[in-house]
Amino acid sequence: MSLSMYQASVPVFVQYLTGLDAMLDKAAAFCAAKKIDETVFTGLRIAPDMFALARQVQLASDFAKGPTARLAGLEVPAWDDTEKTIPELKARIKKTLDYIHGFKASQIDGSENRDIQLKVRGNPVTFKGQTYLLNFAMGHFNFHVVTAYNIMRHAGVEIGKGDFIGKPPGM
Repeated sequence: MSLSMYQASVPVFVQYLTGLDAMLDKAAAFCAAKKIDETVFTGLRIAPDMFALARQVQLASDFAKGPTARLAGLEVPAWDDTEKTIPELKARIKKTLDYIHGFKASQIDGSENRDIQLKVRGNPVTFKGQTYLLNFAMGHFNFHVVTAYNIMRHAGVEIGKGDFIGKPPGM
């Protein structure tokens, strides 16, 4: 049995976004226990030239909804990046999950050779669907999820690898 483009994308996005959502629950409890302003917490970053936690979550969302839409041959919805609190970030994740759950396998399967056109650092780039998903989109998605994890972990939230991995489908 071969792995379909749908199986390689949507369930993976769902698993890790669900894990990220649960980690944000732990971050909210941490902020409440330590009396930390959530907007200060979501503004944390590991290095001065990195995006803050809130932006990492927004980008993880973008790298789930964008590839899903593109692989289905649809326009990527544009969402404002205004989330600053943990509940707002959780709402962003829920909106993303609701969006990608709306796709059927038949919309994405067979997109391995579809031309995916986008701009990377302002320059037009064309990928074939499989290369786009496996060698571009997934790397970006995972980077932003793991960076969000690392920011929360570094700040003292008690999370571990199991929180990052989340619950695989069927478990």
